[in-house]
Amino acid sequence: MQIFIGHLIRNELRRQGHTNAWLAERIGLTPRALQKIYNKHSLDTQQLLLISRALHHDFFRHYSLQVNEKQEQPEDNPVDP
Repeated sequence: MQIFIGHLIRNELRRQGHTNAWLAERIGLTPRALQKIYNKHSLDTQQLLLISRALHHDFFRHYSLQVNEKQEQPEDNPVDP
């Protein structure tokens, strides 16, 4: 599954009812530069952290792996005790 982080950011901004100018000011960008972010598939982690903090939304969770606790370790790669 490919994550289109720019779309997720834009959607969350809209959901919260904020403007591009509002977010751009909080993360130190121009509204035009912020608009370019909406078209990106990936972002620098520092920039994503600033956006996450400004919107109080953990965008990193979209990249977290969901590990099944019942999943067994491969036999050729045992876990050290």
